[in-house]
Amino acid sequence: MGRHSQVRRRRSPSVVLTAVGVPAAVLLAAGADAQRPVVPDRAEPVVAEAPPCCMELVAAAPAGFASTGGAPGTRVEWVASSRASVRELRALPAGVAPERGLQVKTILVARAVSAIFPEIHSIGGMRPDALRWHPEGLAIDVMIPNPGSAEGIALGNQIVAFALKNAERFGLQDCIWRGVYYTPGGARGGGYGHYDHVHITTTGGGYPTGGEVYYR
Repeated sequence: MGRHSQVRRRRSPSVVLTAVGVPAAVLLAAGADAQRPVVPDRAEPVVAEAPPCCMELVAAAPAGFASTGGAPGTRVEWVASSRASVRELRALPAGVAPERGLQVKTILVARAVSAIFPEIHSIGGMRPDALRWHPEGLAIDVMIPNPGSAEGIALGNQIVAFALKNAERFGLQDCIWRGVYYTPGGARGGGYGHYDHVHITTTGGGYPTGGEVYYR
């Protein structure tokens, strides 16, 4: 089972985000065109063939943004490289991961995985461990149904590919799956365990303040 045990907890309620140290709210957001990746069901290191899900930090008006009307935060327009882009923002609900003790980027990736992969029914979060990642809210364990089956392996591969494709937006540090250690810079195999779940570590981004909302 690797070095992590399965953690089952009830869903946590959604929370809302306010920036600290800036006059405007900061939203953790993802594009509505998010899609799950398609990768071969193979046990060797997977390739990040997932399309980007457009997770990004978005600042609300007046910090370079202008509301286009409607409910606050539901439609935001911004200009980048002399081009305007408009996106509909939809809040990501709390997923299956227990969010207590998780940092904001870890919550973001956990909610994104729950939204894109509804067949995932259990994600472990903060817990005591000899290493710092889980105790400090930097890591989750995405439990894979029937992990030794062809379908389970393919699902784990898709989740790794999804995380790698969105590494910058998620603040991804690494993933571990079926003995392979993945980072945005490459992968190496051998002796890493994690055959029943995908371990995902982020850079954290700080603990929630009670004012977060995670947008898709």
